[in-house]
Amino acid sequence: MACPYFMPVEKIENGNWPHPARLPLGCGWNGHCTAPGHEQQTPSQDVLEAFCNLGYASSCGWAPAERQWDAVRFAVAAPMGGRDNAKTAIDSHARVLRLNYACERDNRPVAHGELAYDLSQAAWLNIHADARIQKMAECFLESYLKKRA
Repeated sequence: MACPYFMPVEKIENGNWPHPARLPLGCGWNGHCTAPGHEQQTPSQDVLEAFCNLGYASSCGWAPAERQWDAVRFAVAAPMGGRDNAKTAIDSHARVLRLNYACERDNRPVAHGELAYDLSQAAWLNIHADARIQKMAECFLESYLKKRA
């Protein structure tokens, strides 16, 4: 799960994770904070590794006490048109990839939904209203597609 106040900007090539491919966004990311009072501040490498890329906002001193979400999760669902198909990877016939997200508070989902990406057009068919969640979805998708290439 990534912190909902994290705005990823670029991949971290030299992160200190034992299994970077298992990170919530598919790899480590540098970025900045969007929490009130810390907008545009870049956390230290240690904070990026321990909290932004991996943590619940409740663990971070920069996160506001009153917040909608503590963390965001992403998962790729079966390609559209294949809801009855158990495959979860992109196949040669898939045109649209479904990306599920869940926003959590106190270890429980409080918001969830589905974003769709047209692989043939390289374009989102729908986007999340929150720019942070959308950017994380884009990072997750980029990492996912790179692994599948």
